[in-house]
Amino acid sequence: MTTVLVVDDVPAMAEQYAYDLRRLGKYQTLVAAGGQAAIDVIEREAIDVMILDLEMPVLDGFAVLKSVGRRVPVIVYTGTGSYDRCLQAVQLGARSFLDKAEPMERVVREVEHVLERERLTREVATLRASEGALVGTSAALMRVREQLNRLAPIPSAVLVLGDSGTGKELVAREIHRVSARRGLLVAVNCAALPSELVESELFGHERGAFTGAHTMRKGAFETAAGGTLFLDEVGELPLAAQAKLLRVLEQREITRVGGNRPIPVDARVVAATNRQLEQEVQEGRFRLDLYYRLCVHVVRVPALAERRSDIPALVEHLISVVGSRFGMRPRPIEPDAVEVLARADWSRNNVRELKNVVERMLIAADSEVLGVGDIPREVREAPTPETGAMAGTFRELRAQAERRILLTALDRNAWHITRTARELGLADHASLLKILRRHGIRRN
Repeated sequence: MTTVLVVDDVPAMAEQYAYDLRRLGKYQTLVAAGGQAAIDVIEREAIDVMILDLEMPVLDGFAVLKSVGRRVPVIVYTGTGSYDRCLQAVQLGARSFLDKAEPMERVVREVEHVLERERLTREVATLRASEGALVGTSAALMRVREQLNRLAPIPSAVLVLGDSGTGKELVAREIHRVSARRGLLVAVNCAALPSELVESELFGHERGAFTGAHTMRKGAFETAAGGTLFLDEVGELPLAAQAKLLRVLEQREITRVGGNRPIPVDARVVAATNRQLEQEVQEGRFRLDLYYRLCVHVVRVPALAERRSDIPALVEHLISVVGSRFGMRPRPIEPDAVEVLARADWSRNNVRELKNVVERMLIAADSEVLGVGDIPREVREAPTPETGAMAGTFRELRAQAERRILLTALDRNAWHITRTARELGLADHASLLKILRRHGIRRN
């Protein structure tokens, strides 16, 4: 449930606002009678939005804003009509401002708008970080997409399996996107958590729960309320944390470290690992009951060797993404270079490894068009995997061959569509254009 803190040195005003917010917005509300009281509440309670009066004695709203920073979204309100001061507050980090005389329906709408903007800001940041592992039209990838579309509306846990760098987190983000859950997607790398902080990161802690816990902190489960919690490398969790995770999955509630109050949580859990969990269970490193709880639905992400026909589209996508990140203009890549990349061995780190190679090419290349010579030597001269060239279904192999034929013919005819269609024995240029669209081939 959304918690709104109302801060005003006039108790009657604060209490009336809190009452109306509970009545109209169905929010949980807290009241603080001054600036220092507001800071104290924020340190011990999980606040989603703060409505803050600017004109208060001792510690005014500006001082509170400077202390809180961007930890909590703030809406300032004023009864003096001094909008210049409200604008100063926005420059200090407040998300919006209101007049105290505004109808409460308007206040509730503003709270909803602020919450929605916070959610969208996080989603945009997430999308910008996407490496595009789900780009492509191979049969293997299409099977994964179909499975994701079926699983997305279901609230059950999902276990995502796959080699390192195949894009397991992007699968989790796609499940979240298609599910249309309004909450956030929160990603936690279990392998990167110090063992003594695992429970605090997942379930949160109360103020004073341990040395250094100076303020109350929400954990990942609370932050992902109404959304999706992605537990990457779940096989790395200590056994004690596994037991508590199992309890949360079964009872749908958490207890913060140092607390004794159960808090309901509504976060859909998607877990991922590149470990063989069945073997981990047999060797006593992973709980059998948690394994069965997580693997209600299993999605296996194919290695890049299983979807080589996607590599040309992936390369184009990564050139665009990486170039945009570094402020570079888009550069085309020669078909021969794409073919070399499509034949290379990416088994060590899959799509992540391909992305790193594309990034190196963009930074190091001096030419206007990326060519074979711009591919790092260790990739360009490495032996082709024995089975790599023949990996995939008959349909995928046929698509790879057809794509190479098209690109070679287009290059030979300087991308003249009519001449290329005539050379390939097609009826007309429209037939060739249709085939090019099917393969996602276009001239940069």
